[in-house]
Amino acid sequence: MNWIALIGAGLCEVAFTFCMGRLKGVSGWEFYSWLLGFLCCMSLSMYLLIKAIQTIPIGTAYPIWTGIGAAGTVLLGILFFHEPATFWRLFFISTLVISVVGLKMV
Repeated sequence: MNWIALIGAGLCEVAFTFCMGRLKGVSGWEFYSWLLGFLCCMSLSMYLLIKAIQTIPIGTAYPIWTGIGAAGTVLLGILFFHEPATFWRLFFISTLVISVVGLKMV
């Protein structure tokens, strides 16, 4: 169950970085809506991470949480914010994912 919480925490990290990206260049009610989404996702991410580390070692949980967040944020940046999808960028993100999987396996 705590592995599910950890994956959920990582996905919430991706969600709050997406909200943070959407905050750029908006104002008024739209700004506050994305800010509220950011704060909710960040709080939920921290809560789920805290729940996950009750049984998963912090040295394993934290890198997996940041790995999910980093890989997901790069993919969202490519898909929604038109960031470049260069070979090297995708190569290093894939090595990050492989490292997170390896960390889970050991």
